Amino acid sequence: MAVRLFVGNLPYDVTEVELRAHFAAIGPLSYLSLATDRDTGKPRGFAFVEFSARADAEDAMRRLHNQAFKGRPLAVNEARARDAQAPPRAPRPPVVADPSTDTGWDFGPEAAPRRRRTPAKRAAHAERGPKRPIYKRAPGPVRFSAGDEDGDEEEEVRGAHGARQRADADAHDTA
Repeated sequence: MAVRLFVGNLPYDVTEVELRAHFAAIGPLSYLSLATDRDTGKPRGFAFVEFSARADAEDAMRRLHNQAFKGRPLAVNEARARDAQAPPRAPRPPVVADPSTDTGWDFGPEAAPRRRRTPAKRAAHAERGPKRPIYKRAPGPVRFSAGDEDGDEEEEVRGAHGARQRADADAHDTA
């Protein structure tokens, strides 16, 4: 039965021919796959090597694991199936939910706020009146035509573009 090995920590300039020659010294290879980057086409630093005999695969793991290859120590292990997860690591320390324990941390709900505004400022802001006087608008429609009945009987003159303007516009100009 064929045994597939994972070979890690490969140099990024390694070729498939060099890798095949390195592992062929142990025994005949039935399969070799050098993983390459999709975008650049350069090797990703690991490969899969398959031996047809289990004895050859175990010999390769024993002889080549942590051995230097082009200046880097190889990591040679039996490959796991894609569905299998990594072996469980050491358990994480439990999270303490009790806030009464002194952890030495200076944040969280028990920490005092840095700065708090005084309520007097907020109260004064709410009671303050408007910044400028509020003028009330006169009730009724506002008319700006020549037929105003405001008692202002002045002449109307047409401007260059047909716009109406008063004859004494200079006297009423506020700008």
